[in-house]
Amino acid sequence: MWEQISEWYTTFITKMAEFRATDVLDILVVSFIIYNLIKIIRETRAIQLVKGIMLILVAFALSGIFNLRMLNTLFTSFFQFSVLAVLIVFQPELRSALEHLGRSKIGKYWTGIASGGDKEEEKVKRIKKGINCVCEVAAQFQKSKTGALIVFERQTKLGDIIDTGTVVNAVPSVPMIGNIFFNKAPLHDGAMVMRDGMVYAAGCILPLTKNNSSVSVDLGTRHRAGIGISENSDAVVVIVSEETGNISLAMNGVITRNFTRETLNSTLEELIVPKEQEKVERIPVISGIVRGKKNEKNKNEKHNKE
Repeated sequence: MWEQISEWYTTFITKMAEFRATDVLDILVVSFIIYNLIKIIRETRAIQLVKGIMLILVAFALSGIFNLRMLNTLFTSFFQFSVLAVLIVFQPELRSALEHLGRSKIGKYWTGIASGGDKEEEKVKRIKKGINCVCEVAAQFQKSKTGALIVFERQTKLGDIIDTGTVVNAVPSVPMIGNIFFNKAPLHDGAMVMRDGMVYAAGCILPLTKNNSSVSVDLGTRHRAGIGISENSDAVVVIVSEETGNISLAMNGVITRNFTRETLNSTLEELIVPKEQEKVERIPVISGIVRGKKNEKNKNEKHNKE
């Protein structure tokens, strides 16, 4: 026993002597990835799948320890295709993780570069106007108990959802949105998609939420559709109940109810209107290099004059 402890200690000292600063970075990156994977799957059904995989691994280890050849061969054959099996089984979670990465600051940076042609001030004014129109219509629908489902597109593009409806691409106004959700209008029975402050599409079909256990039985199909699209994207969804007239807001798979016109307006502006910080983040790195070179050139010219 003491020989084993001495051997382990010697091995530990040898490995520590070979330890480099890059190994610390390697450990931190891997730990960060594992932590975020656990955080993503913790609140989903995938956690049960992970438990099942852990049980299979334990059974595989025991089959090797007790020399159960047939069972060990079966598990060995299974693990040869494990990578493909994991990709198939965890497809929704992997998609969610990739979308989450795309909505991070790095993803927003590249999105900002790709959409650099639009003037930011005009875009902000257009978005605020669209929000005001939606809030005014929601307040009117609250009184008349008219159902409505309005999706504000953000970083995640909703092209597949837009394809299920009719492209409008019009400047928003209270009468126009009111006509879209008029109960005899052809586009009223679906969702309206807002893109960059414009009414981009109407009559769109949304996916229903799969987490039926966490949704109140009082909520109907319209609310479940709003929660569903917020689970699959970073969209912000405004829902007006046809039965009660209550205004609700869905985001990240969570629904918040009983909004007023004022609270809805302030919340939407906080969530949708681009912030000053985001404008700074969207400046390409190369522009910073160019500014640095210009400053250096100015300093050299000043030095030569002196």
